[in-house]
Amino acid sequence: MEQLPLPAFDSTASNRTSKTLQLAVFGTCAAWFVSSEILAGRAARGLANYFDFDSGRQLLSSFFLLFLLTIGFSLLNTISHRYGSLRSVLGLPKRPTAREEWVVGAAIGWGIVVLAVLPMALAGALYVQLWMAPRAFWLLLLNLATFAVAALAEEIAFRGYPFRSLIEAVGPTGATVIMAILFGVVHMLNNEATWTSVLITMLAGVLLSIGWLRTHGLWLPWGLHFAWNASMGIVFGLPVSGITDFASVVQTRARGPLWLTGGYYGPEAALFTIVAITVGIIVLVRLTRDYAWHYTHTPVVAGGYPMDAQPPAAHTAMEQQARPAAALIQILPTTPQTRSVTDDPKP
Repeated sequence: MEQLPLPAFDSTASNRTSKTLQLAVFGTCAAWFVSSEILAGRAARGLANYFDFDSGRQLLSSFFLLFLLTIGFSLLNTISHRYGSLRSVLGLPKRPTAREEWVVGAAIGWGIVVLAVLPMALAGALYVQLWMAPRAFWLLLLNLATFAVAALAEEIAFRGYPFRSLIEAVGPTGATVIMAILFGVVHMLNNEATWTSVLITMLAGVLLSIGWLRTHGLWLPWGLHFAWNASMGIVFGLPVSGITDFASVVQTRARGPLWLTGGYYGPEAALFTIVAITVGIIVLVRLTRDYAWHYTHTPVVAGGYPMDAQPPAAHTAMEQQARPAAALIQILPTTPQTRSVTDDPKP
């Protein structure tokens, strides 16, 4: 695994002016996100109505939001005199393990959803129907694309440039808590949201933030977020944060107590999901030990006397003088070879 430099931010900054500046940057990012969300939704609605493409409205909205966030955060980065590539601003560094991190995140997200849905299946609370029409498979592909773009846009908004600015201002722990609360508050506006769903969403925000803190990139959180939504909405056909529009081939209804099924909001409002996310955090930390070592630890710089330094000239001259002669001298034995050393000497 290749050692790469750390992102350009300092989580232990002590300068009060710097902290104030980063708080202002974070506040501007939050305002830009809210404005972009509104603009993206209106633009997507208008285009979907004009082209009679209502099934793709969510995808269009996600694309518009991603575009607006990219433009806004890049401008803020330039205004605050931070220089770096667009990848670094978005939190998607180019490195050899990017695809591997995404897959690891997707596996963790899939595992968490399976663990959260398992009690419902064991309790017989899931009623599954299959829709095998050609349109169902078209919607499946469309929803996969929507989840991929929407998950990336949300991660850039909550674990990207604004998150790094907040870390510089209040440190990684404070930034994680604040972002988790905001993540839960935003989802509080969804249909059928409950206090349990808000708590679980906050815990999910902590999980995703840890994914960034362990890798200093959004590859793993993006994969986790995508697999979480896709598994819940497409594979199991359950509501995703109160949205039921993503079920296509598999359409499932959960019937049972709210603490078990989450009701119309989906598994993200079921109490056992707290256990599933907690297990996911433990697994994530264990699986990202190599990433944390290579991408988040300060590289070790050797100290002391440089062992590769050239020796002094006087020392080199002394070594040259002390070298043995090139010619070899053979010393012959003094005892004649015709007798043994044990024989008495002849007179």
